[in-house]
Amino acid sequence: MRRLAAAAVVVWAIAARAEPLARFFVMGDGRLALQNVHSGARADVRYRRADGTYDDAALARLRAVFARDRPGPLSLRLVELMSWLQDRSGSRPLRLMSGYRSPTYNEALRRRDVRAAKASLHTEGLAADIAFPHARLRDLWMQLRDLDCCGAGFYEREGFLHVDVGRSRFWEPETSRVEEDLSGGNARLFARTEYDRYRAGEPIVVRLHAVTAPPVRVERRAVLGGAVVPLDGGPDGCLAIDATGAVVRVPGVGATARGPLAFTTCEPRAERTPERVETNPVEVR
Repeated sequence: MRRLAAAAVVVWAIAARAEPLARFFVMGDGRLALQNVHSGARADVRYRRADGTYDDAALARLRAVFARDRPGPLSLRLVELMSWLQDRSGSRPLRLMSGYRSPTYNEALRRRDVRAAKASLHTEGLAADIAFPHARLRDLWMQLRDLDCCGAGFYEREGFLHVDVGRSRFWEPETSRVEEDLSGGNARLFARTEYDRYRAGEPIVVRLHAVTAPPVRVERRAVLGGAVVPLDGGPDGCLAIDATGAVVRVPGVGATARGPLAFTTCEPRAERTPERVETNPVEVR
C-alpha cells in the first residue's frame, strides 16, 4: 500500500508539472473572432494552443485586423481580455471600431477635433474600442470595472466600450478629460510584464509605456515582494529607456513570489516623471 501511495504521489507531481501554465489572471477560452468595422477585415482564430503556448500565425492574423492605418503591435494581454469579453458578451465576432493607431494617424484625428488622447494607448497596441448591443453595454462595463485590472470607458451614445490594459481606471465621456495632456512629462508612466504568471527561474520581459518625455532612466534593479532583483546589463548605474514600449529584461526569479515589480527612476527626472514605477501583479511559482 505504501508503494502504491508513493507511486500515486509521483504521478500527481508529474501531472502537475505537465499542466499548462495559465499565463494571465484574466483570460478567455483561447479563441477570438474579430471584425474591423472600417476595413471589413475579419479573423476567427484559436490563438492559444492546448498546451498553453501561443500561435504566432494566429496572432499575426489578429494584428492585421486590429490595425487601422498600418500594421502595428497588439498586446497579448489585450488579446486575452478581448477573448474574455467575447465569452461574457456572446458577441462573435467582436466588432472593432478602433484598434492600433499609428502616432501619426492619432495626431491627425486630434487635428480634426476627434476625441483622441495625445498619448493614446491605441498607439501602443494596448487599447480597443469595441461595439456591443446597447442593452449589454453597461453590464459589460461594470464587469470590466470589477476586474480591477484595466481601463474601461463607457460610451453609451456611441454604442461602444473602450478597453485597455493600462492602469486600472474607468470613465464616461464627461469624465474622460481626453482633451487634457494627462500623460505629458511622463506623468502616467507605467509598466507591463509580458505575462502575469512565470515559472521560477524564467526571465521576465517588462515594457515601459506612456513614455512622453524620453529618455527615462531606471535603476538596474527591481523589487518584487520585498526582494531585490538585478536587471540584465549589470548591477550598477541606470538603464535608459529611449522610447515608449521599450523593453527591460529581468532575469529569472528563483523563489516563489507574488506582487508588482517596482522600479525606481534615476535623477534627474524629466518634468513629471514618477520616482517609482510598478508593473501589474505577477506570480512566480
